Amino acid sequence: MHPADMALQQSFPSVMVPRHGALPALEQVGERLLIAANGVFLEIVRPWLRVVRRLGEFQHQTAIPYGDATEVTELRCGRVPPALIGEFTDMARAAYPNETGAFVVWNARTQQFRLVPLRILAQGTGHLKYDRPRLGADDVLVVDCHSHGRYPAFFSATDDADDRHDVKFAFVIGNCNAAVPSLALRLCAKGIFENVERIPHGWYDAAGAEVSA
Repeated sequence: MHPADMALQQSFPSVMVPRHGALPALEQVGERLLIAANGVFLEIVRPWLRVVRRLGEFQHQTAIPYGDATEVTELRCGRVPPALIGEFTDMARAAYPNETGAFVVWNARTQQFRLVPLRILAQGTGHLKYDRPRLGADDVLVVDCHSHGRYPAFFSATDDADDRHDVKFAFVIGNCNAAVPSLALRLCAKGIFENVERIPHGWYDAAGAEVSA
């Protein structure tokens, strides 16, 4: 086998899910494929999160001699403090009508969250360009926040391209000049995007928004 292929397979291995026993969770930070009787799954581990998602099912009903896998979401960092969402809401309103952004960061050693403003390179009413902040050794990105100025909160094709390789939550606040702004939240896991339909009530309260139906 080519040395480059060996290195790739070591960094992103494929594991067969046992039929007669439990497969231990991935312990270290990283990713792996799980080959199961009910499809192919992606397992991702970060200090703040463990997530397992099915990538696809088999086209034919072939007898696969492995066990089933299940989708999992473990939020190891706990809940993001709503006060940080309120703090970002203030930033978004101050930047209006331009867009702005910040990271909600969690420190694995202190177990504390904080909001880290981004260094803005260029901003306008429909675009935002920035440098990612340099984080400490124990810091991890949990929520990537940006605002939409006067426009509603949604995820664009540009957002999809930017978020494709990340493991994080992405958060957008829109209608920033309104008494009741709009919010959008999704989980991004290596190209898997899942809209969070039930954004925490505390986030709505902190942003002064109405809870969606």
